Amino acid sequence: MAKLRLFFRKEGRAVYISHLDLLRTFQRVFLRQGLVLKHSQGFHPHPIISFALPLPVGQSSRCEILDFEADGGADWRSLPEKLNDFMPDGIRAVKCCVPVKPVRDLAALSCQVELLYDGGVPEGAAKAVAELLNGESLVIQKRTKRKALADVDIRPMLLRLQPIAEEAGCLRLLADTAAQNPGLNPALLAGAVERYLPQFAPDFVRVQRLEALDTDGNIFQ
Repeated sequence: MAKLRLFFRKEGRAVYISHLDLLRTFQRVFLRQGLVLKHSQGFHPHPIISFALPLPVGQSSRCEILDFEADGGADWRSLPEKLNDFMPDGIRAVKCCVPVKPVRDLAALSCQVELLYDGGVPEGAAKAVAELLNGESLVIQKRTKRKALADVDIRPMLLRLQPIAEEAGCLRLLADTAAQNPGLNPALLAGAVERYLPQFAPDFVRVQRLEALDTDGNIFQ
């Protein structure tokens, strides 16, 4: 068995596919492609595949990661093209490779957060949002592992924020956020705007992962 890493996109209508349904989707796609995967032991063996940092429902991504073990004779270089023949709309395999670093070295996510306004961006919103997100602290309520709400300062998890771009009906934020231990869901940046700047609360929020980064700031492989 060879350990492999698949990079794929999840966009369009596929953003509404839950993590469990995505798992089932890949199990079926691998089966239809005829790929021999390592299975669990026991009465009901199933393919062992693992997603790095499962994507929240409603968010899109250009850099999703799936680890698995396959028959060593599999042609993994051509695997993405073969898998795409069976993929549902919005999910596309991009690249397959032998893992270079363990998932624990996945340190940050480069993301795009769009704050959308039906009636156009309110005057002064871009400046106010920039000042808020660049402040020394940014405390919001976040659910803990025990499902309770707690005040958490997410500012240390916002690793880098580029100047906010203002377009017709949209404020576009490009940021690098901590990926894990702890990680920051980029949608919480919009949540902070709604909490502290309710007059500039967007009508809709769109979040996209652009790239996964390792501890050295390089593209995670």
